[in-house]
Amino acid sequence: MTSSVASRIASLSRRLPGGVTLVAVSKFHPVEAIAEAYAAGQRVFGESRAQELALKVPALPADIEWHFIGHLQSNKVKAVVPLVHTIQSVDSLKLLRAIDDEARKTGKVVNVLLQVHVAAEETKFGFSPEELAGIAAEAAAMTGARVTGVMGMASNTDDAGRIAADFAAIKSCFDALAAGAFAGRHHFATVSMGMSGDWPLAVDHGSNMVRIGSDIFGERQYF
Repeated sequence: MTSSVASRIASLSRRLPGGVTLVAVSKFHPVEAIAEAYAAGQRVFGESRAQELALKVPALPADIEWHFIGHLQSNKVKAVVPLVHTIQSVDSLKLLRAIDDEARKTGKVVNVLLQVHVAAEETKFGFSPEELAGIAAEAAAMTGARVTGVMGMASNTDDAGRIAADFAAIKSCFDALAAGAFAGRHHFATVSMGMSGDWPLAVDHGSNMVRIGSDIFGERQYF
């Protein structure tokens, strides 16, 4: 695995355009695999469970930039906020307020991405474009949770046209926020979309952060 993780990261780094951040999705993979990716130069990792994150953070180098990318329940906010650089999966105003409150209590500023829901599946989480517009002013005024962009997923389909349309819709939400409530906020700059199966299409439609797991670590090792 050692050589394969390193070679996969090197291959992705060659293919990704400049200015696109690679988040290595390490959820369900052991500390040893993350250490291999770290040794290959990777520094940004994505986790989706609070308990798993809490076990991995103290076991790995302190300069790792941890991103929480899974559905986060409000009762897990207190455990996650001290450990992460960014929470990508902010899918409700209730959650955003909870993160802002906890961050201010601990004297920390946590970067957050607003999750946009444009996919066909009802099971996916996130704000509709209309809901985003409605919460933008409050989100922009927060001081503990610093909104740095948006995150989204395309529909789970083989229809490249639908996937492209979903990515375009997510980017359109970012553009609307950047021209509105977040105008002039230089930190509002991240469009996180694209995973192992569809990241090239996401980058073509404006993504500057991709979340890739299986193309780096192979199939998930549940534990």
